[in-house]
Amino acid sequence: MIDLYKNLLRSAVFNVDPETAHHLALKALSTGLLPSCAARNDPRLSLRLFDLDFPNPLGIAAGFDKNAEVVDPLFAQGFGFVEVGTVTPLAQPGNPKPRLFRLPADNAVINRFGFNNEGHAAMRARLLKRRSAGVLAVNVGANKDAADRTADYVAGIRAFADLASMFTVNISSPNTPGLRDLQARSALSDLVEKCLAARDEAADSNGRKVPVFVKIAPDLDEAAFADIVEVLGGSAVDGVIVSNTTITRDGLHDTAKAKEAGGLSGRPLFERSTIMLARMHLALGPDKPLIGVGGVDSGETAFAKIAAGASLVQLYTALVYEGLGLVGRILDHLTKECDRRGLASINDAVGIDAKAWAAKDA
Repeated sequence: MIDLYKNLLRSAVFNVDPETAHHLALKALSTGLLPSCAARNDPRLSLRLFDLDFPNPLGIAAGFDKNAEVVDPLFAQGFGFVEVGTVTPLAQPGNPKPRLFRLPADNAVINRFGFNNEGHAAMRARLLKRRSAGVLAVNVGANKDAADRTADYVAGIRAFADLASMFTVNISSPNTPGLRDLQARSALSDLVEKCLAARDEAADSNGRKVPVFVKIAPDLDEAAFADIVEVLGGSAVDGVIVSNTTITRDGLHDTAKAKEAGGLSGRPLFERSTIMLARMHLALGPDKPLIGVGGVDSGETAFAKIAAGASLVQLYTALVYEGLGLVGRILDHLTKECDRRGLASINDAVGIDAKAWAAKDA
């Protein structure tokens, strides 16, 4: 079967400014120009975490649909869950353009958006109109000029507690000055405590508390990694997302674009983020599910994330190079892995290679 995107459309898309191309993709999804993906209904790919039922473990990461414009169309593409945001209390324009750069020689992207979004009120209005019943993650952040950034995260929890299936507390974007300081032990402990308190206060009439994940950077030194493990491991945080983009530029072929400031995502992030994922899985144990992000661009890399310790997997940058047909190809590969390995559930593969991945950091 001809891959329409890779064989016919990608060259045209790459002739357009990257941020403009992104907006065109959102428009194509919102207007129904892109066909829905045929459902992959292999029950072995389904899993239950907390009180949430995922038809498959593959989700789209935050950043693609910052303002919750195309939630229903994304579910129609076959994703097992959709993450929107990062959303901040007040609308903000983000950093000056240009701020998004393709690195085709590396199958990578550098962005320095800076939490550009339309704010809580605009996202709530859209989410109130959604029709699909899939698992929705809301990624909350802080305004760049907020006097109290922790208060902004708490406001996000309160604003979407009745609409979100789960939350992501994003403290690891490199594009908001000082944001990654929230990963330090004392700041993280305070942030987690206040976010969880807000989550608990917002429990619905049935007592449901929305699961909260914390998204971390891949660029942690040993002390920072130990601090995060201690704080998150000793807290009621439900899970961890590993990882956000990286500020490193190791081994890139496109040396000119590599000089651009911002977070690097895509294929070069795969090994670094997967090692971090495996280490976090071994450190926290099986009671705190992990979401693996970074360099997922094939069925093989998606399965590798699961084998390294991820219960769920997300992608974004790979869509720039592979198109939305990648979703079906990944799900088909995961089914074949279940066949090949005799797995009753893809969940049985979580962490089977964690020690081997963690050893690569030695």
